[in-house]
Amino acid sequence: MSARAGGEPGALCAPAGHDTPVAQSARSAAADEPPYMQVTWTDRETGARGHVVIDVLIGGLAAGGIRMRPGCSVQEVADLARAMTRKDAIAYRPGSRHLPVGGGKGGIDFDPLDERAPGVLERFMAAMRPLLTSCWAAGEDMGVRQDDLDQIAVRLGMRSTVDAALARLPDGPEAGLARIAAGFALTDRGIALAELIGGFGVARAAIAALREMGRDPEGATAVVQGFGSMGGATARYLADAGLRVIGIADVDGLVHNAGGLDVERLLARRDRFGRLDRTALDAGDELLDRESWRTLHADVLVPAAASYAIDEQTAQRLDVSVVVEAANVATAPEAEQLLAARGTPVVCDFIANLATNAWWWWILEGEIQLTCEAAFERTDELMRELVGEAFERTEPGRPLRAAGHAMARERMCAAIAYAPGEASQASGAAAS
Repeated sequence: MSARAGGEPGALCAPAGHDTPVAQSARSAAADEPPYMQVTWTDRETGARGHVVIDVLIGGLAAGGIRMRPGCSVQEVADLARAMTRKDAIAYRPGSRHLPVGGGKGGIDFDPLDERAPGVLERFMAAMRPLLTSCWAAGEDMGVRQDDLDQIAVRLGMRSTVDAALARLPDGPEAGLARIAAGFALTDRGIALAELIGGFGVARAAIAALREMGRDPEGATAVVQGFGSMGGATARYLADAGLRVIGIADVDGLVHNAGGLDVERLLARRDRFGRLDRTALDAGDELLDRESWRTLHADVLVPAAASYAIDEQTAQRLDVSVVVEAANVATAPEAEQLLAARGTPVVCDFIANLATNAWWWWILEGEIQLTCEAAFERTDELMRELVGEAFERTEPGRPLRAAGHAMARERMCAAIAYAPGEASQASGAAAS
């Protein structure tokens, strides 16, 4: 196992007299400094390699999911961790109970469909238990399910995968765990809200983007690449809003119907890894190869599977009006520049897909009522606000992401200014 600590913080606005560990970590995150910590682990039984990257510790804490996919690299995990720092900051509102935390991500280079994958995941979590119990609150990501993580956490003697966050709750860990249990018991049409809220946010971000572009979402078309928790939920709530979901891609290919797919039918028959059941298709559905999402004409494209799915070559082929990132780091920087230059905005991941992370904190810290309606209302309001601001602050031909970065920095400064006393005593770990 190896570890690397990051360097000195860079520059970011901070209130005079409040040069706290939180402020120092915020400056580091904003200035694209090296991550605070990188850890690489090798599984002795399979040779699989896993990584944890703590972008920064803010208030002694970082948060983010664990993913598993072949080819997952430490650079990918570092990019994801940095996105988590921005994602948590950009959702902050003055007066909120939740103050931003740092970003931390885990990634394992292994096939989640391999029969040995559960053992690899458990050994990875066992190795990372010191981080999980002290400074890293984790959850599910691509190739990993929250119920599996929860079961492993119990076997490792933990209460949950967010044990590190429980100490900051003013009403105590048990109250927070009770709220999580109640939140995870919520369902919408047979699917747990925990698996839906992220995709609901992506769908509302797409709708907000279309409206900012002067387009009517009713009757607009959408293609979704990936049909796991994020992709499936996004497709559902786009269809609910009146969009025609004309294409859904999974690992085996793309299902297409120009008149619109029956999303609910497909959701009811997908497997736990997001694979579509080809026997559940309607008569008008056609099967195309798995790369066809790159050339299908649509108003909205939602990349909801692998990171870096849209590279420069793919961007040159896309025939869509707007890209809304459900997957983390779905668009390469050069591809995003190319798309922006030709008038195709990319609603970046740390805005579009922040709802899962935000909802976790809302329920853990008791900020919203424990109902689907409250979660949907708060998420929709946040997406309209953030997408609208990003469009307003972006000049034609420029990527929205730059505005998103500025928004995250400003909200981090606002959090520091709002509660400097809490910030200064939160933890010295960020400066260690």
